[in-house]
Formats: sequence, C-alpha cells, structure tokens
Amino acid sequence: MKNTYFVVQCNPKNDTYNYAFFEIKCKNDSKMAIKYKIRLRDLKVEYLKEYISPIFNFLKPKKKITNISELKFFIQRKSAWVAQETLYGYLKTRMGAKYILMFEDKIFLGSINKAKWNIFAVALQDLTFYCLSYLKNNSNFDETLSAKNIHEEILDEEIKNEMPNNIIESSKKQFNERLEKIDWQKYYLNLPFNESALALYEWSPIAEELKSLDRKIVLNSMILKWDNVKKEFINLINF
Repeated sequence: MKNTYFVVQCNPKNDTYNYAFFEIKCKNDSKMAIKYKIRLRDLKVEYLKEYISPIFNFLKPKKKITNISELKFFIQRKSAWVAQETLYGYLKTRMGAKYILMFEDKIFLGSINKAKWNIFAVALQDLTFYCLSYLKNNSNFDETLSAKNIHEEILDEEIKNEMPNNIIESSKKQFNERLEKIDWQKYYLNLPFNESALALYEWSPIAEELKSLDRKIVLNSMILKWDNVKKEFINLINF
C-alpha cells in the first residue's frame, strides 16, 4: 500500500449531505474509496484528534534517555501509546467510520476506558521488564533491583490521570508475581511483550464470535507496535 488519504467533504448549508471519504492508493496505482454518510455535527474535535494526534507525536524530536527519571518517562509514555494505538486501531478497523460515533454511547465508552487501563497495566509491566533486562545485558546500567519501585512510581503517577485504583493494585500484585520468576538474562530475548498482546485480545470490547476470528491479527498488531518501541529505545539509550 502506497498512500492513504482521509478527506472530509462538507456542505455547511445542509449537514445531511456531508461525506467522509477514505481513499487508498495501492501499489498498482488503482484506488479504492469507501464512502460513509456522516452528519457534520457528528465530527467533533475530540474525534478528529484520534486521527491527527499520531502525526504530531511522530514529528516531535526524540530525547535521549540518560537517567532513571527519563527511563521511567519513556516506559510510561510508550506503554500508554502502544495500549491506546492498538486498542483504538482494532476498534476502528472493526467498526469503520462509525467508530467515532460510538463515543456517544456511554456504556460502550465505559468498556473502552476499562479495556484501555487494563491493557496499559500489562503493557507497563512488559516494557519495564524489557527495558531493565536489555540494559542489564547490553550496557553498564543495572537497575533490576529497583524494578518494583520503578513500576510502582509510574503507576502512582497515573492516579492523576484517573487510572482506577483496583487496576493499579491488581497490576502491582501481578508485577510482583512475575518479578519473582523473571530471568533478567533472557527476558528481553524471549517474547517479552506476549502478555500485553494477550491483554489486548482479552480486553478489547468486541463480540467474542468476531474477536476469535481476529486473534492472530490482534496479537500481531501489538507485537509490531512493540517492535517499533524496541528500535526507538535502543537508539535513545545513552547511559
């Protein structure tokens, strides 16, 4: 696939005739267009942010990781990014353009929020273990004994972002259980993000009969996102 376009054609005089076009230009220069009829008033600013915010995040300069504080910031930020990108990406794929309209459904919105926090909790565990395992084996930086403190400090920071307390406490318990069994020498080499990929599949608010058909795609979508994070992390570390 070569290019993807998102175009909104608006008629301010009569919002019943506004269309959103998704045009995909393929390798052979053929084009596919999927057209949805959407009222202009349905395209709220917060919905459009879902589509354009990744562009601005991509353009931001990347800061080197030189100390423990910057490492914690990287772990928190990237765990949140992976959790949200994969969850919202899956929902968009399953629902199409009507995905943005589902945010008017309070019950569905609650399910998304619950899924987001639970996926983030496991993603945070995975990335904390990965970063500390990689650093221990590939640099002179070894903070594996501080793993619990690093993880809990990041979770405590999420209280201000309204992360549910029961998920915070559950994640701390799960992290400690995994910590007791971890092999720091091998963790970063052996499917380090498998648990968060499974969490994405488990918590996504999609009907089970549909989700079961998507299992491989859903798991791979998470692993591909983590592959990008791993490359970025290796390029940014400067201890």
